[in-house]
Amino acid sequence: MSKAWFKAAGIRAIRTMAQTAIAMIGTTAATINQVNWLLVASTAALSGVLSMLTSLTGLPEVDGKEDGNDGA
Repeated sequence: MSKAWFKAAGIRAIRTMAQTAIAMIGTTAATINQVNWLLVASTAALSGVLSMLTSLTGLPEVDGKEDGNDGA
């Protein structure tokens, strides 16, 4: 795992965490006062961990396949 892999996987994890937090905020409360922030934070953190684990299978950005051209 190279520096490029950690950078790409980290960016993906942060994006996943942000998307999860947005979804949780939108589905758990009608108003900002009703948001269970602990639930939002813990769910977003878990999604970040899962994203990093999923990145272990490979990242197109690092593997040189970002444009969809896998050389076939």
